[in-house]
Amino acid sequence: MLLQGSEMVSAAEERLGPMRLTQEPIQVLLVFAKEDSQSDAFCWACERAGFRCNIARTPESAVECFLDKHHEIVIIDGRHSRYFEADAVCRMIRAAKHSEHTVILAVMPQIPSDQEEPSVLPLLSAGFSRRYLENSSVSACFNELIQLEHGEVRAQFKLRACNSVFTALEQCQEAVEISSEDHVIQYVNPAFEKMMGYHRGEVIGKELTELPKSDKNSADLLDTINTCIKKGKEWQGIYFSRRKSGDSIQQYVRITPVIGQGGKIRHFVSIKRPYSDNHRQVHKLSKEDKSCGENSQSECNSLRHKDRRKESVDVRSISSHSSDAPSLQNRRYSSMARIHSMTIEAPITKVINIINAAQESSPVTVAEALDRVLEILRTTELYSPQLASKEDDPHTNDLVGGLMSDGLRRLSGNEYVFSKSALQNMSQSQLAVPVPLNDIPPSIAELLNEEECWEFNILELEAATHKRPLSYLGLKIFSAFGVCEFLNCTEATLRSWLQVIEANYHATNSYHNSTHAADVLHATAYFLRKDRVKGSLDQLDEVAALLAATVHDVDHPGRTNSFLCNAGSELAILYNDTAVLESHHAALAFQLTVRDSKCNIFKNMERTQFRTLRQAIIDMVLATEMTRHFEHVNKFVNSINKPMSAIEETSSNSEGSDCEGQASIRNSPENRLLIKRMLIKCADVANPCRPLENCIEWAGRISEEYFAQTDEEKRQGLPVVMPVFDRNTCSIPKSQISFIDYFITDMFDAWDAFASLPGLMEHLAENYKYWKNLDEMKCKSLRPPPPP
Repeated sequence: MLLQGSEMVSAAEERLGPMRLTQEPIQVLLVFAKEDSQSDAFCWACERAGFRCNIARTPESAVECFLDKHHEIVIIDGRHSRYFEADAVCRMIRAAKHSEHTVILAVMPQIPSDQEEPSVLPLLSAGFSRRYLENSSVSACFNELIQLEHGEVRAQFKLRACNSVFTALEQCQEAVEISSEDHVIQYVNPAFEKMMGYHRGEVIGKELTELPKSDKNSADLLDTINTCIKKGKEWQGIYFSRRKSGDSIQQYVRITPVIGQGGKIRHFVSIKRPYSDNHRQVHKLSKEDKSCGENSQSECNSLRHKDRRKESVDVRSISSHSSDAPSLQNRRYSSMARIHSMTIEAPITKVINIINAAQESSPVTVAEALDRVLEILRTTELYSPQLASKEDDPHTNDLVGGLMSDGLRRLSGNEYVFSKSALQNMSQSQLAVPVPLNDIPPSIAELLNEEECWEFNILELEAATHKRPLSYLGLKIFSAFGVCEFLNCTEATLRSWLQVIEANYHATNSYHNSTHAADVLHATAYFLRKDRVKGSLDQLDEVAALLAATVHDVDHPGRTNSFLCNAGSELAILYNDTAVLESHHAALAFQLTVRDSKCNIFKNMERTQFRTLRQAIIDMVLATEMTRHFEHVNKFVNSINKPMSAIEETSSNSEGSDCEGQASIRNSPENRLLIKRMLIKCADVANPCRPLENCIEWAGRISEEYFAQTDEEKRQGLPVVMPVFDRNTCSIPKSQISFIDYFITDMFDAWDAFASLPGLMEHLAENYKYWKNLDEMKCKSLRPPPPP
């Protein structure tokens, strides 16, 4: 194609916006014969920038390493010619395959002030992209790397991406012709050659006016097209073209102006497909489109939305709209044209493409039903169910409002600030050193012997440990899972860490305290021991899950995200009203861990493994935020439950088993991520699945915390997030029923189908029945009134 380099980059800027152009991390090759302050500075700068760095000491090893890694940036030391000639090394790398998109930097000695600045042309001729004057400041090296990334490297990525785009064009079944602003043909694809009978060498470089025209077009059609596209508007319609053989071919043509540098039209892209009698209904739309007027566009839109119901559509009722078949076909064809013009597709776009393709050959009734499906898919709230009205179900509406939103975004004059800073006000002198696992008091050890059972009573451990259950239970569970061995830390370090984390839970909270954290840790360990979960995760996943459970609510203030956002708290401002508490829990956990070597359980880990573990912990803690609850559950069901169920049905029908197929589903990185998120989500809200007495206690604690929040909202004049949680009027049974119906049942059904948890489901059914009975008795408290 006849494009200059700058035009190519500009074209990439304009057309490749949605495409991921950079790979992570960027790879850098340092070619330095000797280690010195300059090479060290670039090494540290790479680490600071998050780049991956390799070092070569000889020209041969540099070429070998480059051929293996294909680095984006190569930095060659040109200060000392006695070791190697920098120019020669650069030429060797440039001679290697796929080096055209590599940025090569020459490190040159500083120029004395009394000497004239030398020309960079010899360096550019040798193949260098840029010169760097010797400066061993890490900041200077870092700035150079960042400038390279945002300048030359990014431009090279865009040029590299163009190769992919042109590969797609070469394989495209539609004829594609790209011409310049002056209508000089610059590119045609193989489909064009096949359709028109020309070889690309015969047409590239020629003006469109030089090619023979068909006499079957109306006299004013070309003028209409030119008037339209010169305004920067797209034209589409029916057009006759003349093949090389001389015969005319009727085509459906779409011409799109491409705006480039300076806001001017730089290219025209024409997409052509043969037109047949099957497209007659589209012809009317084409005539409207080619006028490029706003009226025709509004008509198209009115057709698209004609006779569409606001509520959900009953497929049986759609057959009555069969008279709209022509407009439906027009809408379908217009949608397909838009979708086909996209070269980079997101997953949801691919789904819409498939549905649009299915519509092309579907009966009208089915196609209209699929139109309704497309409407739903194009909404932003794909995973959130629609609730009944506020009047019909106030408890559920208030729960959802409190747990799944970030407040009303209205700041008041009142600022909610924590009474103490976790990092500033906790000293080691306040913490008693926890005892080793072997020295745990017998009464506590006896309770811990039952920790592998689901019926383990965390409330008894809370009493026995004087509200310090997390440290003791953590020691027992972490020992069972070999956490110290995996982290390469001592038990003393782990004990100190558990003590620090537990000290930063607020004992004054009725619910979100270290007992809740210990309860979630216990549930997490219980789930990790289930066969199917154990077979899906590796040890890093297990350790990440246990650590995430331990820290997932650290420093929780006993108030919801919505409250913090409405109060304009420091945390809400820090985290932009988004996942405020969850972000704080994750960040604080790592701050508390790394600030003191005595409790830094990560200090002996290899860097790459630590980063992987850290990311897994953060992801799981953030998964406990309720705004994405239905997204996580639905992804788990559709990516894991349903495919595994299909395999089980197939296996049972064929009197065989397909354990390998199920394992491949469970063990993919994407699905392991979903399993870990589902695991901690279920562990976090497992109270309704606990034995009845524990379930009742936890219901009372969470209700008290919500009551306290409502009281404070009223005192401070803040919006009341959950009005039903007024301690004078609230029905606790109703709130529990709503919570179970809306959040718990479906999630635990899905988790039980995966992990096999019959005991939990029995408790859930029993507890639900208990709350239902209280509600039927019009009882608003935790327990039924005493008999008269």
